[in-house]
Amino acid sequence: MNAFPEARACPPAGRRMAALALLSLLQFLIALDVTVVNVALPSVGAQFHAPAASLSWVVTGYTLVGGGLLLLGGRLTDLLGRRRMFLLGTGLFALASLAAGLAPGLPTLIGARFAQGAGEALASPAAMSLIALLFPEPAERARALGIWGAISAGGLVVGGLLSGVLTELLHWRWIFGINVPLATAVLLIAPKLVPADGPRTRTGRLDLPGAALLTAGPLSLVYGALESAPWAIAAGVLLLAAFVAVEARTRHPLVPLSFFTHRTRAVANAATVLLSAALSTAFFLLTLYMQDVIGLGPLQAGLAFLPFCAALFLAISLVSRLIGALGVTRTALVGMAFTAAGLGWLARLPDRGQYAVDVLPGMVGVAVGMGVGLLALQNAALHGVTEADAGTAAGIQRSVDQLGGSLGLAVLVGVSVGSTSTGGADGFRSAFLYALVAVIAGAGLLLAVRDGTAEQ
Repeated sequence: MNAFPEARACPPAGRRMAALALLSLLQFLIALDVTVVNVALPSVGAQFHAPAASLSWVVTGYTLVGGGLLLLGGRLTDLLGRRRMFLLGTGLFALASLAAGLAPGLPTLIGARFAQGAGEALASPAAMSLIALLFPEPAERARALGIWGAISAGGLVVGGLLSGVLTELLHWRWIFGINVPLATAVLLIAPKLVPADGPRTRTGRLDLPGAALLTAGPLSLVYGALESAPWAIAAGVLLLAAFVAVEARTRHPLVPLSFFTHRTRAVANAATVLLSAALSTAFFLLTLYMQDVIGLGPLQAGLAFLPFCAALFLAISLVSRLIGALGVTRTALVGMAFTAAGLGWLARLPDRGQYAVDVLPGMVGVAVGMGVGLLALQNAALHGVTEADAGTAAGIQRSVDQLGGSLGLAVLVGVSVGSTSTGGADGFRSAFLYALVAVIAGAGLLLAVRDGTAEQ
């Protein structure tokens, strides 16, 4: 039986492809905003006189709120309608982008980034559901989701370059301003291409306490790590413990705890947290090192990420063949080995380094590791799913990816911030070394279940 009965009245093929392009455009913007701020951060910090620890909220605020509310967004999509939630999320994302571009100070900018994350949490799961509705046949659905995912990955890698271009030639505010007309176009065109929501047949309550705890807990942990506030760290741990207790008792949990009794999926998600933490740290600190230590301008720093983009796209193109030849777990281990090699190289950054010798080799290693490792872990996180829990598995994987990256960035920037403003590289070396330890720990987790996953 088709999981999406509305798909029996599919629009014509041309209209469906146009709708896919429109849905992919918004996802491109959502992914773009994960990385587009990186190169602009020194300019933001100079204008608002903000230290590195405060600037990291501009990155983590977006992904923390987005990751924390993502599962709630998926549930709202089921209950209230796919097109309705897509339009609501797109509108919120556009308004928040406008607020970020006009922000008079850092607190307003951070608040706008929180709102952008909330918009992502509503629009992204709705877009995935709409694609499944528009492309009901398994083969064409897989192809459509592949296009959507590739465009999303393109947004991640284009972000750094676009950030440098806009910051250098215009102003850092345009990295947010560019979203407004494009998201507005999506809002105006989507009702003409995307099928209207049918009668809602699914019932159930929203797990609002779970969503609030899943968002507040990581936010408290990040605040504690960046501000060296033990009370906030303790509060974050308590909030996450309360989240587990709530999920164990509620009849309609955001995250069914039984999901984690599957060892392969549980370990894949745990390894994703550690790898995402290391990758987010690498993005953030490489940008600061190239501009604050080497002395590159925003445009030069953006162009410096071109080899990273090329290596990432090459790695992504090879993942399916590697998984076919090595299996999911061995492929993930290969990716983590490349990441570890890149981080090991970056952990020796000198106080006055050169891009070609000191940064580029490590950057390429991290890029290959990202492309191979994350995609392999995504496959492992979906191991053994059924029609009934595939959506939950995908939502959990995306959430742990975003939350892991945000938490890891906060912790590792916390250990590096002491010296990034002095012109030295001690803090950078320490942060990359800790990131290396995180990746090695993730690889150790995978090795612990290798016998159960190597053949997958």
